[in-house]
Amino acid sequence: MSERLRVGALQYFIRPVTGFEQFADQVEGLVATAADYGVHLLVFPEYFTLQLLTLGNTRRPLPEQALDLAHQVPRFQQFMQELAVRYGLHIVAGSIPSVGDSGALHNDSFIFGPDGRTSWQGKLHMTRWEREEWGIQPRRRLRIFSAPFGRFAVSICYDAEFPELARAAARRGADILVVPSCTDDRQGFLRVRYCAQARAIENQMFVIHACTVGSLPMVPAVSLNYGQASVLTPSDFAFARDGIRAEGAVNQEMMVVAELDLDDLRRSRESGTVLPLRDSATTSEVLADLEEISI
Repeated sequence: MSERLRVGALQYFIRPVTGFEQFADQVEGLVATAADYGVHLLVFPEYFTLQLLTLGNTRRPLPEQALDLAHQVPRFQQFMQELAVRYGLHIVAGSIPSVGDSGALHNDSFIFGPDGRTSWQGKLHMTRWEREEWGIQPRRRLRIFSAPFGRFAVSICYDAEFPELARAAARRGADILVVPSCTDDRQGFLRVRYCAQARAIENQMFVIHACTVGSLPMVPAVSLNYGQASVLTPSDFAFARDGIRAEGAVNQEMMVVAELDLDDLRRSRESGTVLPLRDSATTSEVLADLEEISI
């Protein structure tokens, strides 16, 4: 019998909230719905937690607001952990600003299991906005997460544009790449989407891409959002013809649900029409013998 995994990718609608409880109600409603659909792995988008900035003075400098939001991390973690346990699924909880051991501000994605286990993946490459406007600093470690259904890695938004990360994860046995993103315009969204699809093809892996939609005009970082969640596959006979297992309607509040056959994925790495993950082992040899020729 094939090993199947049902996944959910959110097009999360960010809207003003009057308290943490209103935010929590929106989040729990989505988790409960995912559980009703039989989802095993649910992915929230990057920075969906910026909704909580509407609880404070949004006219203050954004770095100060982000630091205040980082103080919500313990409460946020406890809440998401309780949801994962109560509804019995794995949750990749988008991302939230958090303070590291050195006192620097980071953009971290927390991961929760149905048995109460918790971990996190920090964003490894900062966009210009994050670095120059917020003062957010990159993390320096890629993690591979082992779950009962298999291994996965998390590339937060801009990180999906760096193929070395997904390739390293795939070589360590990751079957799935999770991409939580937050993009304000179509070209920014498409940069992430096209790169996510490339990662699926070149590493013969599934990619789950979750996005923010809606807007918070009073918060510059998310005054606009453009998103379309999707579940992407390699391009081969066992998968969707266009490499898109499922996708949402652009900029609408919704959840994209898809069922993935992990045995098909693993077979494709052994006997697919092409074997890019295996054949990439020779790339370093080719580059080591790179020639520059004038003509």
